[in-house]
Amino acid sequence: MSTFKSKPVSYYLLLAFLVFQGISGLFGGGALIWNPTGSALQMPISLLEGSLFSDYLIPGIILFTILGIFPLIVCLGLWQRKLWGWWGALLVSMALIIWIGVEIAMVGYHSDPPLQLIYGLLAIGLFIIVQLPAIRFLFEPNFRRDGTPN
Repeated sequence: MSTFKSKPVSYYLLLAFLVFQGISGLFGGGALIWNPTGSALQMPISLLEGSLFSDYLIPGIILFTILGIFPLIVCLGLWQRKLWGWWGALLVSMALIIWIGVEIAMVGYHSDPPLQLIYGLLAIGLFIIVQLPAIRFLFEPNFRRDGTPN
């Protein structure tokens, strides 16, 4: 008798969101580390006026590690059905919400290109998907599919 449980569409959507975020974080963070002036991403250094940073090196390192490498590790944990993968996905969503919030507080909202909006929606989407009963059921043994605890 097989103990395999079919995975909901939301599980694959969660994995896709995490892979997208991870690759984006590696690309964006890597570009800022490689060229801390921000010119590789067409981000003027003047955006950092009044912030804690004189260039984009530290934000690039944070972006590369916390929003690049970490989501990909979490994705692997989710794929292997590890409970820490669920917690990691929750942390990625919260880290991205904080990142976007701090970015908007520090440099203002920029709608062209609408990256802050896209990643803000991604963060909220991740947060919601991680909380879905179908996802929690896959990773928490004491959680029933209908959303009530056992």
